[in-house]
Amino acid sequence: MSQHVWLMKSEPEEVSVDDVLTMPDQTVAWTGVRNYQARNFMMRDMNKGDTVLFYHSSCAEPGIVGLGVVASHAYPDQTQFDPTSKYFDPKATTDKPRWFHVDVKITQKTRWLGLKELRAQTELSTMRLLAKGNRLSITPVTAEEWSIIKELLKKKK
Repeated sequence: MSQHVWLMKSEPEEVSVDDVLTMPDQTVAWTGVRNYQARNFMMRDMNKGDTVLFYHSSCAEPGIVGLGVVASHAYPDQTQFDPTSKYFDPKATTDKPRWFHVDVKITQKTRWLGLKELRAQTELSTMRLLAKGNRLSITPVTAEEWSIIKELLKKKK
């Protein structure tokens, strides 16, 4: 079982890195994913212990703001069964859930590493996050990309 690195987007108004740092065990259930490809990454490819780049999206300054780990295997997202949730799915049943999620534990808040700085790195030009039209909330990060990002995070902005 090889270790993977994942970039996981969260809107800070929904859950920010600071919010997670105040939660028990600094861990959050990554609920609300309603894209099959992102769901499949969690169900089929993520492993406990995989590295997570916590990314704030849909905000004034999107960017990487923290590091974490996948803290659980995928399990059914309970919001799909709750008619009062914005993530409710009337086609989902407890016998046949459609949506799954993992728990993510934040291990470190980092300096903000924004899109402009990421795009300035020619070695990251093929990173899925930076692809035109990419809207996935979860994307894999290659070992080479992770190596570059680690070095960028060490630099003071």
